[in-house]
Amino acid sequence: MSSYFTDLAQQYIDGEWRPGTGSWDIIDFNPYDGEKLASITIATIDEVDQAYQAAARAQKQWAATNPYARRAVFEKALRLVEEREQEIAEVMVAEQGGTRMKAAFELHITKEFLREAIHLALSAEGKIVPSPIDGKENRVYRVPVGVVGVISPFNVPFLLSIKSVAPALALGNGVVLKPHQNTPITGGTLVAKIFEDAGLPAGLLNVVVTDIAEIGDTFIEHPIPKVISFTGSDKVGRHVATVCASHFKRSVLELGGNNALVVLDDADIDYAVDAAVFSRFVHQGQACMAANRVLVHRSVADDFTEKFTAKVRGMKTGDPSDPATVIGPVINSSQADAVSAVVEQAIAEGATALVHGTTTDNLVAPSVLTDVPADSALLRQEVFGPVVFLLPFDSEEEAVRIVNDSPYGLSGAVHTGDIERGVNFAKQIDTGMFHVNDGTVHDEPIVPFGGEKHSGIGRLNGETMLDAFTTTKWISVQHGRSPFPF
Repeated sequence: MSSYFTDLAQQYIDGEWRPGTGSWDIIDFNPYDGEKLASITIATIDEVDQAYQAAARAQKQWAATNPYARRAVFEKALRLVEEREQEIAEVMVAEQGGTRMKAAFELHITKEFLREAIHLALSAEGKIVPSPIDGKENRVYRVPVGVVGVISPFNVPFLLSIKSVAPALALGNGVVLKPHQNTPITGGTLVAKIFEDAGLPAGLLNVVVTDIAEIGDTFIEHPIPKVISFTGSDKVGRHVATVCASHFKRSVLELGGNNALVVLDDADIDYAVDAAVFSRFVHQGQACMAANRVLVHRSVADDFTEKFTAKVRGMKTGDPSDPATVIGPVINSSQADAVSAVVEQAIAEGATALVHGTTTDNLVAPSVLTDVPADSALLRQEVFGPVVFLLPFDSEEEAVRIVNDSPYGLSGAVHTGDIERGVNFAKQIDTGMFHVNDGTVHDEPIVPFGGEKHSGIGRLNGETMLDAFTTTKWISVQHGRSPFPF
């Protein structure tokens, strides 16, 4: 077992590694074999307050630090991730239940986001704008919000923590990070260790491993953070947004999806099959951008379905540390039960299981379902596991209607032999992101990432990080004399 699971099984507050003072422990289990990886005594309301107070104290000096000096921290953090990549990957596989391929994928994207954070440190540019009043100069400054609270999920925790933490810090803010209880190391304390070793001043980044059963809404209600960046379910996201609004805080919400991959009649079927299988089953389908639904034009449905189901049957389900494994465990038994219940409910409603995966502990083998009734609620919800619905359609208009018949609007894809046909199709879909002749699961550091409808509020990545983690301040200077009416 990696020393990370012993050395980092603590709270990280004001530059100190220390145990929590709560009355119970969060146990970090390997979701594949149930091995106990770590035990962390939870943080209390008082420790959440200490973390925010530390971030607020350190932030003023950090914001005044030359951005070139701030940039150096992220350059070193990137080098440390590169140097420790193999050990970090092993910890990811053990804690997340993700395959080695998934760990490599997550690390690759994380490094790209650290490279972007290096650039962001120098990106908070102000401007001078004209005034209708003679002699007046209007200066618009771009300034840090102060302190940012980050809540990260269990599915891609290292990436999705750093994706908010690094830009917020690069732009001059302090941060308090609350990782998911199932991934406290790769989503939390490992991030703190990287930045501590990279020379980030003490107090700027704090990690509290805790649970709402202990702290309630304290993390988001606390008066210090001005922005809460949350990645997770739309149910919890709605609550986060409501609490933030009632306390006049900004919320950045990256929530769930019920994404569709659409195969038009002129698509490259073999390529579309590969894209669809990856889009649905990457990390056991535990991805907000995963393709819950695969829509196939009826004229090519038989060919696609035969090849798709054959590829799904050929994927190995098992130990995620085995390089041959494609489908590892879902994160916990509750998730395994929920995914299995979806399959059984669909069959009870009249669906046909072209592939009917079995469930053993947290290992849920893939299922491919067709003939799902059009009015089934299952077609409109997010399914966070290796289950896919195949849906035939007869026209583009029908496909657009089916794709949009969802409360979510995050990602999606369309496959066609005519690129502009694909772009025109994409324009009709109510999502924040859509891809032509590709998969549904993409994240790049300089393009706006986010969803519509129940899939979130706001955007991350690139220039949108400025909107998320800074604010503007207008300072005017009158070089002459303003006229006053009295």
